[in-house]
Amino acid sequence: MIKTKTLEVSVGLFVILGFAALFYLAMQVSNLSAFGVTRMDGYTVTAHFENVGSLKVGAPVTIAGVRVGRVTAIGIDHKTQEAAVQITISSDHNDIPLDTGASILTSGLLGEQYVGYADCGDEKSLKGGDEIKLTQSALVLEKIISQVLFNKAAEGPDKK
Repeated sequence: MIKTKTLEVSVGLFVILGFAALFYLAMQVSNLSAFGVTRMDGYTVTAHFENVGSLKVGAPVTIAGVRVGRVTAIGIDHKTQEAAVQITISSDHNDIPLDTGASILTSGLLGEQYVGYADCGDEKSLKGGDEIKLTQSALVLEKIISQVLFNKAAEGPDKK
């Protein structure tokens, strides 16, 4: 009787820990854990991209893998018909060079997208209201696959 009770309690605790781990994983993957931090002190810059892929508001902004800010808004610039991404950079990082480039990159198995900065060497630093000029859009997997398939079809069956 006591062994059965101990076994039942152990299995119950194991199941509860399993659900807690799944909940934590779901929060990390969906980026919902970032909603607790709605306001970030810092300055806002803008970057224009031809394609943002599946970039979302709240996505991290990194330099060399270190998080320095977050994406705060994504919209359309009606003059250029490009995506305008508003980025808030933490006030701790006020020495980012003005000629910094921004790329939309993918991390992890599930393909979470984020903005990565590539530092350059300008002596002047970014400040609120500046625009990042050097940008690289997200790679769209479907577009790459269709190009490969189109190239294979254009080669024809006799070429190997």
